Formats: sequence, C-alpha cells, structure tokens
Amino acid sequence: MDDTRFADSTDQDLLASHVAGEPDAFGELARRHRDRLWAVALRTLGDREEAADAVQDALVSAFRAAHTFRGQSAVTTWLHRITVNACLDRVRKASSRKTSPVNDPERLDQLLEPHESAEAPAERQDLHRELFAALATLPAEQRAALVLVDMQGYPVAEAGRILDVPVGTVKSRCARGRARLAPLLTHLRGEAGDSGEREAGRNRTARASVPPAAGPRDAATSDPAGVKGGGGRT
Repeated sequence: MDDTRFADSTDQDLLASHVAGEPDAFGELARRHRDRLWAVALRTLGDREEAADAVQDALVSAFRAAHTFRGQSAVTTWLHRITVNACLDRVRKASSRKTSPVNDPERLDQLLEPHESAEAPAERQDLHRELFAALATLPAEQRAALVLVDMQGYPVAEAGRILDVPVGTVKSRCARGRARLAPLLTHLRGEAGDSGEREAGRNRTARASVPPAAGPRDAATSDPAGVKGGGGRT
C-alpha cells in the first residue's frame, strides 16, 4: 500500500531518508520502481524464479549501499544498474554451468501473463518461446543491451548510464545482438505480420514478440526483499 507520508518525496529524498534511518523510506522507493526492475530482470533471465531472486539481490544490495550514492545519476538509473548487474551475474553463472533457464520450454510458459496463457493462440506462445530461446544464445552484455533498448524502450543514452558504458558501446552491442538474432528470428516476422499483431515491431524483432511482464506483487514492500529480517543474500 502506498505510504502517503512520502507522496511529495523524490527518489533522492527517499534514499536520503533511508540513510538517515527512516525505516519505511526504502520500501517506498522499491515499490515505485519494482515493476520496471522486474520487467528488466524477467526479460534478461527468461525465468520468473531467477528474475525474482535477481531483483531481491539487487534490492538488498541497494539497501546496504545506499550511503554510497552520490547523485551522479538518477536514483532509478542506479537501481537499474544494480539489477542488471545482478542479472548478468546469474547469466554468467548459468553459462559456466552450460545451462540457461531460457532454454526450458516449461519455464518459458511462465513468462506469459496468466490470462494470456489461457487465451492466447498457441502460435503466439510459440513466438515467445522462440524469441527467448534465441536471446539465450547471445552474450550476456548483448542480451542486456537489447532488453533495455529494444524490449523496454529505454533511450540508448539511458541504457548506457544503466550499463555504465558509452553510448557507442550500447549501439554496438545492440547491433551485434540484432545481427545474431536475425537469422534465428526472420521467420517470426512473417508470422507476426500474418496475425496482424506486430506491425509496430517489424524493425525490432525482439520487441515485437515480447509480452508485458507482470511485476511480482511481493517483491518490494515496506520490508523490501526481507532486508530487515536479514532474509536477503549479499
């Protein structure tokens, strides 16, 4: 539930209040941004449990490192950077184990909204499966750039701030990622066009096939990620 005490507080105000000892300030900050953090994590990792764990790890890290924030970027950029780094750590660990949650068709079904799973045509679900399976073939850095720019719609400059790399690097990673995805997903363009559902996404195959991500309703509360109880991981 929204805390009306913080209605007029900016993100930076909330972070400063948290550092000063206000017990509910960080929970409000997490509540404001959890859906976007969740969407980035889910589309980067392709697995609800992994995404929830990554967001939890990120919130715990942000909770503990709040005193290090110097205002050199927006608070939301800072939170996204921590979340993306948590996701990339998980992608790299999965790669080192020669596995990736995105390649599991049963887990891919979890990416769909509950109502969409029940009502969407089987062909559309197949498009989603093929998209995430293709994303799993990309290096972690390319996947993260494409998720931010092509799926989430962040400007390249903002994606660069989140990833902490120059704009040119973001553009290069996106270009290389799209080039690698193109031969894997070319056939999806025709299928999407036949269904009439993806006209706006013809020039961005990745964005075209991705359903809206549902935010975890319990991922951030007044006790975000179990921080007060020590339930989070470092």
